[in-house]
Amino acid sequence: MKVFPIKGAIQNYAWGGTDFIPALLKQTNPTADPFAELWMGAHDRGPATIETGGALPEYIATNPTAILSKAVAERFNNRLPFLFKVLDVNKMLSIQSHPTKAQAEIGFAAENAAGVPIKAKHRNFRDDNHKPEVMVALTEFWLLHGFRAKEEIEIILDKVPEFTSLQTHFEGGNMYTLYKAIMHMPQAEVDALLAPLRDRLAAKDCPKDTPDYWAKQAFDDYTRDGHFDRGIFSIYLFNLVRLREGEGIFQAAGVPHAYLEGVNMELMANSDNVFRGGLTPKHIDVPQLLKHLLIDSVKPKILLGEQVSDTERVYRTPAPDFELSRIDLKATQRHQHSTTAPDILIVLEGKVEVQSTDGTFTRTRGEVFFAAANTAYELLAREKAVLYRATVPSGAK
Repeated sequence: MKVFPIKGAIQNYAWGGTDFIPALLKQTNPTADPFAELWMGAHDRGPATIETGGALPEYIATNPTAILSKAVAERFNNRLPFLFKVLDVNKMLSIQSHPTKAQAEIGFAAENAAGVPIKAKHRNFRDDNHKPEVMVALTEFWLLHGFRAKEEIEIILDKVPEFTSLQTHFEGGNMYTLYKAIMHMPQAEVDALLAPLRDRLAAKDCPKDTPDYWAKQAFDDYTRDGHFDRGIFSIYLFNLVRLREGEGIFQAAGVPHAYLEGVNMELMANSDNVFRGGLTPKHIDVPQLLKHLLIDSVKPKILLGEQVSDTERVYRTPAPDFELSRIDLKATQRHQHSTTAPDILIVLEGKVEVQSTDGTFTRTRGEVFFAAANTAYELLAREKAVLYRATVPSGAK
């Protein structure tokens, strides 16, 4: 079979929400466990399963050339090149960035040669792949994305009284010098600078579209044993971005970012390489972060998608590994598609019949299906429906 239902894998990270993903999957959550991510793909740490039995990676391995297409199988070493996710961010997570493909190959080989176990908590390179990402908001979504313009940082260092002493590290607008000084600052100095900021913010109401709001939340979430997280500085130095439902953004290699709040669809290269710099209990490696960080001003580019038909909108990116699109169907409307690479689709709203030469099955909210390369399927909306589709862009084949 080439078109069939699959089920994603749940990741219960501590920063996840308790309601959205359980409701999406029609599950109860009486113990209020965090449901952070729903993975739909063939990643080793959370492969999708086929409803009739077996795991998606095992199915692909039976005939990768036919299932992925000859071009995709050759380019991506017989593996599904993307990982498709639903994320529910209830608590801000990780100041982070990701490597380029060349950096990942060098770093992975170096850690292998040093004998660092692949599952070691302090390992930075868990594979030799890059990890660009695209996301589209399902609810109002807040994130940090790239460094602000130098002029904005100058204003912040002048206007935030606790940060004026940092101006000596920003002479000539050198953001690398400033950020390196912050990230290597002794913890006692971090605490001395941030303690008065915490006290000042605790006594005021902070609008959500200001760094003060998120810093105040970070003090609540990430103060440990009386010490403050240096990631709070990044909240003021990075662009604060608000996305509305249906808007997206692309995170290229090296661009620092952090998700703050909201639910999104996320599509990325099939990798687990992350460099973290704060706002997380996970491993932090400042030298590696600084080595692989784009320390330059970034102007956030909001993706609205390109309408390619009356039913489908594509969020294009430079990444060769993946392409994300949204399909909107009115009741009784049809959407036809012939694949040239593998597709994974999830229904976010409504109910559709999936028709192919393999037969017909129904997918409703929260349900997922896979379509192999070089096959055709048709969606028939039994009611108003919204789906998201992950695939490999045609230019990458």
